[in-house]
Amino acid sequence: MTSLAITVIGTGTGASLAPGARAALDAAALVVGGRRHLDSAALPEGTARLVLGPLAPALDSIERYLAENPDLGVVVLASGDPGFFGIVRALAERFGADALDVRPGAPSVAVAFARLGLPWDDAVVVSAHGRELRTAVNVCRVHPKTAVLTGPGAGPAELGAALARTGIPRTLVVASSLGDPEAESVLRLSPAEAAARDWPGTVSVVVCLDESRALAPAQRTVAGQVALASSWALPEEAFEHRDSMITKFEVRALALARLGPRPGDLVWDIGAGSGSVAVECARLGAATIAVEKTSDGVERIRANAAAHGVDVQTLHGAAPTVLSRLPDPDAVFIGGGGRELSTIVAACARRARRTVVVALAALDRVPEVREALAGAGFEPEGVLLQSSRLAPLPGGVTRLAAANPVFLLWGHRPADSAIEGAVE
Repeated sequence: MTSLAITVIGTGTGASLAPGARAALDAAALVVGGRRHLDSAALPEGTARLVLGPLAPALDSIERYLAENPDLGVVVLASGDPGFFGIVRALAERFGADALDVRPGAPSVAVAFARLGLPWDDAVVVSAHGRELRTAVNVCRVHPKTAVLTGPGAGPAELGAALARTGIPRTLVVASSLGDPEAESVLRLSPAEAAARDWPGTVSVVVCLDESRALAPAQRTVAGQVALASSWALPEEAFEHRDSMITKFEVRALALARLGPRPGDLVWDIGAGSGSVAVECARLGAATIAVEKTSDGVERIRANAAAHGVDVQTLHGAAPTVLSRLPDPDAVFIGGGGRELSTIVAACARRARRTVVVALAALDRVPEVREALAGAGFEPEGVLLQSSRLAPLPGGVTRLAAANPVFLLWGHRPADSAIEGAVE
């Protein structure tokens, strides 16, 4: 491929072109872009145009054109900064980075936050364009400042409807036609208000804010929302709990490894007790819902979440009855259940997209839990965890203090049978 065969021009936010782009457009033999970009580019008469639709056929057309016209230049028009969730990735993969001359415009995210008068070095940016909306929803659950790049079927109405169902206080700022002096609009709405409106196809970005935490006071060194967890499997003393009713850190360490919580995930903590597992998952970036049947337990979970600076949505009620009110999870931890344990495991396994992890003390219940996991299509595995901690004795010597043994069972849904759940 000839070096710098394709010039990629960011059109800024609106109809304006990136600096220095005019000369490249005037010299181009073929210009590729969306219809509105091509119409606003004032191309010289006789310039070949290719309206950008589905990406793969467009890339094929560019490749054929370059093969037939190796001495002629191609310009690709894109919105904002085409290297930020844009077409640069696809072009570099097909033609090589050395074939590209990228001239970015102002990213829509930067302009949206500028309109709000807010910094965005602590914002999380998530794309819902051509991707599952539920990932963006879960990121909005966790972070106080999220910018969502929208797409067909994943616009302000759909995002607003999904967030409204969570009951979590959030404000949506819908920025449309940024940079267009005649059409620009920046609207602040509740999720329910956004869900009730019809939106034009010119929405640039949606900013989701927890207004109480939208302006972080600390000066930052690393951009974006860095996971709060510099360590995990925290000691029991890091949580308020009742009568040692808490998942011990040795068990929690393996449970977290099997749950695999990450940004964009939703994790249920069933029979949450102190909420230690939910809090740890939230510290690792996942959205979490803790289900607890006792009112004092719910307050304890909320206190522990606040103490660790994370959002954990709590639901006061008993599983499996209340589970129908929740959106489908990626992973589930079950730390309580009593006589209903196998029923709860089966109900969770039917809904979980990836993993279910169960901690239990009674040997007699291991077979029924394994059967419930297998019955939902999971591949059940497990271990018996037995640990002894170092404990001091008089005279400056040490003994081993044995902890109660715990069975940890888990099941992973096979990749080829992953469920496709709707956003809730």
